[in-house]
Amino acid sequence: MIIAVWIAFQASRSLVRGLLLTAEALGGGADAAAAAAAAVPAVTTDRMGNSCVCREDSDAEGNAGPREPGGQAERYAPPPPPPPPPPLSSSLHYHHHHHHHSSGGGGGSAEAEPRNRSREPVRPPRRGRGPHEPRRKKQNVDGLVLDTLAVIRTLVDNDQEPPYSMITLHEMAETDEGWLEVVQSLIRVIPLEDPLGPAVITLLLDECPLPTKDALQKLTEMLNLSASVAKQDASNPAKHRNTTAVLGCLAEKLAGPASIGLLSPGTLEYLLESLSAQSHPTVMLFSLIALEKFAQTSENKLTVSASRISDQLVMLESWANHTDYLKRQVGFCAQWSLDNLFLKDSRQFTYEKVNLSHINAMLNSNDVSEYLKISPDGLEARCDASSFESVRCTFCVDSGVWYYEVTVVTSGVMQIGWATKDSKFLNHEGYGIGDDEYSCAYDGCRQLIWYNARSKPHTHPCWKEGDTIGFLLDLTKKVMIFYLNGNQLPPEKQVFSSATSGFFAAASFMSYQQCEFNFGAKSFKYPPAVKYSTFNEYASLSPEEKIILPRHRRLALLKQVSIRDNCCTLCCDQMADTELKPCGHSDLCMECALQLDTCPLCRQEIKTRVRLISHIS
Repeated sequence: MIIAVWIAFQASRSLVRGLLLTAEALGGGADAAAAAAAAVPAVTTDRMGNSCVCREDSDAEGNAGPREPGGQAERYAPPPPPPPPPPLSSSLHYHHHHHHHSSGGGGGSAEAEPRNRSREPVRPPRRGRGPHEPRRKKQNVDGLVLDTLAVIRTLVDNDQEPPYSMITLHEMAETDEGWLEVVQSLIRVIPLEDPLGPAVITLLLDECPLPTKDALQKLTEMLNLSASVAKQDASNPAKHRNTTAVLGCLAEKLAGPASIGLLSPGTLEYLLESLSAQSHPTVMLFSLIALEKFAQTSENKLTVSASRISDQLVMLESWANHTDYLKRQVGFCAQWSLDNLFLKDSRQFTYEKVNLSHINAMLNSNDVSEYLKISPDGLEARCDASSFESVRCTFCVDSGVWYYEVTVVTSGVMQIGWATKDSKFLNHEGYGIGDDEYSCAYDGCRQLIWYNARSKPHTHPCWKEGDTIGFLLDLTKKVMIFYLNGNQLPPEKQVFSSATSGFFAAASFMSYQQCEFNFGAKSFKYPPAVKYSTFNEYASLSPEEKIILPRHRRLALLKQVSIRDNCCTLCCDQMADTELKPCGHSDLCMECALQLDTCPLCRQEIKTRVRLISHIS
């Protein structure tokens, strides 16, 4: 849900640009433009999803409703404005343009851009920033980055505007020089101990303008990475963690030639050396994630594989069940990479050797958003993408009392709870479990309960690595109860106004988050006092249904599937026997057509669905 705030951001930038141009047209020059910029109202920090907050560390009451004057948001406001110019428009239309990575040549266009590519006009400097004060400017960038990190922990509203610090950083990044300043500051000042640090790096860089070829070249020269650099400053792992997080984000953002150019021999040496046992585990983790994201470009994948990275990963995958939760993350990612990316000839795939005989319910690898990683036993999930990834369980319940537990591996933003089939996964828009009327979720990072994209605070402390979250669903009394290490919250009932049956265990993950599920295959740590049932006790899966294939093997099977000429273009299973009215498109089966509100081809609203007589047997 942090991602959704950029809908408001794009409109804020348009408003600032309009005010500046209006002021300049009136003849005021740079001073009038700066005054117009100051006229933009200060943003509020009321509610926005997908960020982390401990309410005792922030304005706790502000999460539940509008902040009082003097709240935290006010310190991001510009100086008091002069009388504002006449309104430009009575209403603003918000449009979301999310820049996500692609597997094709999306980054290639950035690589091929001419040296003097046209950028958006550079705005006059704001008041208080002298054009000949580089030292002050550097300090200001660091302050804006830290301000963004601080305020992002308190934003929980989808509809509010982003804070002043985020807007300013985005504006600065519209020039090569400004973009480089922002990147260097992210590496320099994000603290190691902040659980949302890497996610904020990803958030800021993911939404900044694409860097030019020159900017990427200058960044490579400034970092000057090598194996020897990875060994330096061992006592300052934050710098290396942030550097690898930046590299991973850029690798995800830039595919094709731009990504190939960024993975220079020195950069590859740096990342491989950072995987050594002498490195801090968090540096190892983000180095591995960066290599994964570079491997999304096929030429990079061949380059990384040729470095014999698989030999290093074989040693690291033994950490997959480590009691140290940071090393456990490294082990999870190493195992996933060996199964999906950097294959080793003599190594057996994990799914071929894992014992699943006692597991009857797991996370559904066929009911998951596209970038979520699921362990071969189907009980552990992790997100390393910049989107908000979600998954449901394989078992659905309609009546009775049910309970499951989750072990927190990372302490950042996750929304975990219950969802029906009607709950939609909109990962690129930042919507997940608890963000519609058919699901309800517990958020232990921000201490919130989510329902229908609205939140309310709960009284549990922030969760931490190793905590156990319990989820009780009583369909007789129509209540949900959430537990933290056995301590329960008051029952939740809102979701039952929209759904009374068909519930699945479900979860959504922000970047770099991970947890483990227990559906009853092993003893619960904090079983509730009431009588309950477990999924594992009543569910059943065939041996084939339990297999979670690596992606390359799944793709190979899909290529072998024969599709009939007259099959439905959505499910590729049933016959296309339905015509949509009024648009007239007829490439769907009736089952798929009934689940759509608009035509998938022309986006026209569907008024009626007509089964074609010629297809009825």
